[in-house]
Amino acid sequence: MKNGIVRFVSLYVFNVAVLLLIGLLLRGVSVGWNALWAAIILTLAALFVKPLLRSVFRKSAAKSASARTKTGEKVVQYVLVYVVELIVWVLTVWLSGVRSSSFWGYVIPPLILLLGWVIYDQIDDKLHARAGELYDVVQARVTGGSAKPTASAPSPETPETAAARDELKDGLTPEQRRMLDELG
Repeated sequence: MKNGIVRFVSLYVFNVAVLLLIGLLLRGVSVGWNALWAAIILTLAALFVKPLLRSVFRKSAAKSASARTKTGEKVVQYVLVYVVELIVWVLTVWLSGVRSSSFWGYVIPPLILLLGWVIYDQIDDKLHARAGELYDVVQARVTGGSAKPTASAPSPETPETAAARDELKDGLTPEQRRMLDELG
């Protein structure tokens, strides 16, 4: 639950900033205080709707493309991500007080959101770590406990963990590895 709360809050704050930036940069888009409500819609869409739409589009694209090149695959991937961003933006305009009065007010904001989310993905881990620390401090103050995490001693290595680590290295189980050694 902590991870979900931290992820929601950090993405929400980032979405408010991106929405305010969109409102400042684009003439045909009116955001204002509606950024607070629209950021909730964007955050929920980013956490739930966006992954669902992306998987649906990827499945349909995978079925339609038999021979793909690396460049063609990237172009299709970017187009699909933009289509998802466009759907999310239209939902945001429809469900919040954000208004768009021009064609470009529907075309440009998904690009800005896409750029914003690319930046967010780059700083996501650091942001989650810092937000998690803040969450722990607040929870410690509310419950009256310590805010410092307790470090646990590393667990001793068992034969099972050693076998699992070997399997990760080459993808073979111990029996497959033994059979391969017997062949050569």
